[in-house]
Amino acid sequence: MNPLALLAPLFLVFEIWQLVLSERYLGIKQIRVNADPRELPMKSWIAATWSIGLIAYLIWMTTLLLHPVGRAQGIVLLLVTAVGYAARSSNGLKWVLVTLTFEGAVRIGMLISLFAMSWRRLGT
Repeated sequence: MNPLALLAPLFLVFEIWQLVLSERYLGIKQIRVNADPRELPMKSWIAATWSIGLIAYLIWMTTLLLHPVGRAQGIVLLLVTAVGYAARSSNGLKWVLVTLTFEGAVRIGMLISLFAMSWRRLGT
């Protein structure tokens, strides 16, 4: 049993929070007015929490590779993140939200899979 896999619900909440913030800063309303999300106001505590969360998430995904339970999910999480980052950096603003939503959906699925697998192993 991988004890770090039990942190999956925490990162699931973080992932959903990211999707909500992404919609707020990159959503349809922002695309209509052609607003640059980097110029929109963001409270410093939100930016700091988001940055710390992303760093912790990346470290956690990497540590999943060290244990056989959760290794497959860790690989998929890291691959989706890398491919999503590459796609977002090469896409225009209109496609960034689509990419983020697809990325989030795959990562949420992997987090649920990881938590369910860990929960089953914990029960046996």
